[in-house]
Amino acid sequence: MKDLLRQRLQAALQECYATGTLASGAAPEVQLEVPGNPDHGDFATNLAMMLAKPERKAPRQVAEALVTALGDGGGLWRRLEIAGPGFINFTLAPLAWFGTLDEILRRDAVFGSATTGAGRKVQVEFVSANPTGPLHIGHGRGAAVGDTLCRLLAATGWDVTREFYYNDAGAQIANLALSVQARCLGIEPGDERWPADGYQGEYIRDVARSYLAGETVDAGDQHVTAAADPHDLDAIRRFAVAYLRREQDQDLQAFDVRFDVYSLESALYTDGKVEDVVRRLIASGHTFEADNALWLRTTGFGDDKDRVMRKADGSYTYFVPDVAYHLDKWQRGFSRVINEQGADHHSTITRVRAGLQALDVGIPKGWPDYVLHQMVTVLRGGEEVKISKRAGSYVTLRDLIEEVGRDATRFFFLMRRSDAQLVFDIDLAKQQGNENPVFYVQYAHARVCSINRNAAEQGVPLPAAGEAELAALTLDEEVALTRLLARYPEVVAGAAESLEPHRLAFYLQELAAAFHSYYNRQRVLVDDPAVTRARLLLVNAVRIVLRNALGLLGMAAPERM
Repeated sequence: MKDLLRQRLQAALQECYATGTLASGAAPEVQLEVPGNPDHGDFATNLAMMLAKPERKAPRQVAEALVTALGDGGGLWRRLEIAGPGFINFTLAPLAWFGTLDEILRRDAVFGSATTGAGRKVQVEFVSANPTGPLHIGHGRGAAVGDTLCRLLAATGWDVTREFYYNDAGAQIANLALSVQARCLGIEPGDERWPADGYQGEYIRDVARSYLAGETVDAGDQHVTAAADPHDLDAIRRFAVAYLRREQDQDLQAFDVRFDVYSLESALYTDGKVEDVVRRLIASGHTFEADNALWLRTTGFGDDKDRVMRKADGSYTYFVPDVAYHLDKWQRGFSRVINEQGADHHSTITRVRAGLQALDVGIPKGWPDYVLHQMVTVLRGGEEVKISKRAGSYVTLRDLIEEVGRDATRFFFLMRRSDAQLVFDIDLAKQQGNENPVFYVQYAHARVCSINRNAAEQGVPLPAAGEAELAALTLDEEVALTRLLARYPEVVAGAAESLEPHRLAFYLQELAAAFHSYYNRQRVLVDDPAVTRARLLLVNAVRIVLRNALGLLGMAAPERM
């Protein structure tokens, strides 16, 4: 609808120039907003105020010229008025809104999609958990947010590559290997021989048992057979990493999350990419040596202090392989990269971007983009749940999926802004009632399917696009519901552009509430055939939008509940 109004405004502006009513020839981008007060109409534009200066006229004079050129709109609007300093307010005719219903039925599964991305490449990195244990609820929130971002970007025309980066090197992996080795040797937590920073979850016992049994693990591009030697620490490390990669992959499959590319931190070292990026940084002149360490002068790129790259013992600090990894992304042709990570990564953003700028290879300032999610607190019976029977020290993603289901888990992770802390109420997520937002949204879809079944039993065919007399829709709530449906493409585009998937969850709750209210007040299958056909068209447009939006959130649209 906005696009149609923009076209009318642009045509009116050109007519004003052609007739000499306006003379500047300026053509600013037409902006349309939904007024905060419904009494001010469905849409408003400030075009007249934007043209006032080049026209050297009062904004209201420009607005009067535009309104005259717009005419009666051919039935598109019911009222057109000039408000305040020069806003032009449009109140559309009901039939103009109802035309959206035919569009929804015609476009069906692709309604809401767009071509904004124009096939441009974008890489989205998300989850990227250390392979040291099962995925925890923070990883789960990152998986839901990152996966939905990918779906939104694909729906708006981007060529999306989904990537998982495994931090399979460093101190945490060393601690993992020592923990599994201790279990292999029969050493339990609490024993003085237990590693100081060892992992104590029951899953470590499972890894040790499989290793000693000589099992084979397939995880991504890794195919590892256990050496079964409790004294071969390197073999234990390789097997444990592969074993836990497989575990995490299974968790993500249960969550309906997939990846196109898996990258390993260890490969950055074995392929010489870390050493290469260090040489590049030294050659760029942005490094210096002090206190037996190699430093990067990150203060030249917005950091609050310079950062150590290579410590006195010869090892690299953690941001150096991150810089190497992102240089690799750039070299793979990704001019747009989005990293979805936990809020605890906030401190790394400046130094990674600084390192990339210091390379002097043309990477834009502020690249890559970051989406950070905040912590999740899990409640059961009003009390915080802190540990898992299997992981020990934290609640796992699998715990939630097994207890409340995939759809509820995904929706709860997405129904707040990513940068806001989230309380996950298990009791609420399991409720089969309107208080549960997941049930409330999915039940709206199931209700329309029930109406369709009742129609079939009564021999009433479902109308296709163009087969209903939309003038039979005479109620204000039918207009309001259609207006809400018409907003859907804009919601998808806005959520994709702002990288805010929670907008879609908010919209679904609003649409479900509007539909349930209509359903509770009005019958769809009535004695008047024309009203029945029109209402069937309306509720099936609701069904299509609910299904499409749920699909973008990675959720099912059930036909029965």
